[in-house]
Amino acid sequence: MLPDWQTVDLLPAWTAFSQSCKALRNKQGWQAVCARINELSQPDNAALRAFFEKNFAPYQVFNPDGSSQGLITGYYEPKLTGNRTKTARFRYPLYAVPEDLLTIDLGEVYPQLKDMRLRGRLQGNRVVPYYNRAEVGNGKAALQGRELFWVENAVELFFLQIQGSGRIELPDGSLVKVGYAEQNGHPYISIGKKLVETGELKIEEASMQGIKSWAERHPEKLTALLAQNPSYVFFRELPNGLSAPLGALGVPLTEAYSIAVDARTIPLGAPVFLATTYPNTAEPLNRLMLAQDTGGAIKGAVRADFFWGFGEQAGAQAGRMKQSGQMWVLFPKGAEPLLNP
Repeated sequence: MLPDWQTVDLLPAWTAFSQSCKALRNKQGWQAVCARINELSQPDNAALRAFFEKNFAPYQVFNPDGSSQGLITGYYEPKLTGNRTKTARFRYPLYAVPEDLLTIDLGEVYPQLKDMRLRGRLQGNRVVPYYNRAEVGNGKAALQGRELFWVENAVELFFLQIQGSGRIELPDGSLVKVGYAEQNGHPYISIGKKLVETGELKIEEASMQGIKSWAERHPEKLTALLAQNPSYVFFRELPNGLSAPLGALGVPLTEAYSIAVDARTIPLGAPVFLATTYPNTAEPLNRLMLAQDTGGAIKGAVRADFFWGFGEQAGAQAGRMKQSGQMWVLFPKGAEPLLNP
């Protein structure tokens, strides 16, 4: 049923699954299967295939219209050049969460809105939407003193916000890790799509690399373009000892084996079999992934963002990836109704 299931390499997926269980092992529906991890001390692919077949049942994911195909994109952990203080070279700020940003968990008041959050700010005794990207850039938000770092390239900073995590190379050559902390509550709008709509780029040019190239050619138009995406991400500095960025599940991501999903459809932490193709090719990319992250642009049932890892090569793959794909969620047998951690 699952494409290439008998031949895919499950060992990296097992590493990623072990990370998921660090977050899920005490959750109803996952306790038994996560406890069985220790039964396989030095597993091979045959043992892992038997483990997943014995303990999980695959369910194909369908869109509301009944179709099984969806968009599979890619993301990665970029490296930016920056500084802890503002200089003539480093002038674009990377902000921590502002003190006036409110995050309201609607599920605490309305159980039917579980996992939905409202972000805003107080204006008198009313909660109003938080400042959008343009307003943050114009200094309206209470962000003075909240600068974590200053970087030299506005476009790289924009894409760092889309990726959700990255590393900053400081003048002394050291690297510090930063990760998603919060978001301003505004919807994500694709600037690539905007460039296509206005005729600035052809649709096949609207990759991350194509947008960066356009920005180099049109610096005078950049601020207005970026403002068309009102979403804005705030960061936190992460411990350097982390092996990889932390996803929304709260565990380190596994290069090429973690995906971001819409958690309203696919439970975070669950194994997901992905059947797609490598970026800009028809070569099959079929493997067992782990749903360990979310993203502002990742909305819908058959929709995933493939984590390619750190650095330029990962960025090249992520920037080109706009593939069609199918997805199957693996639920622990007997616990399907309980799996929304």
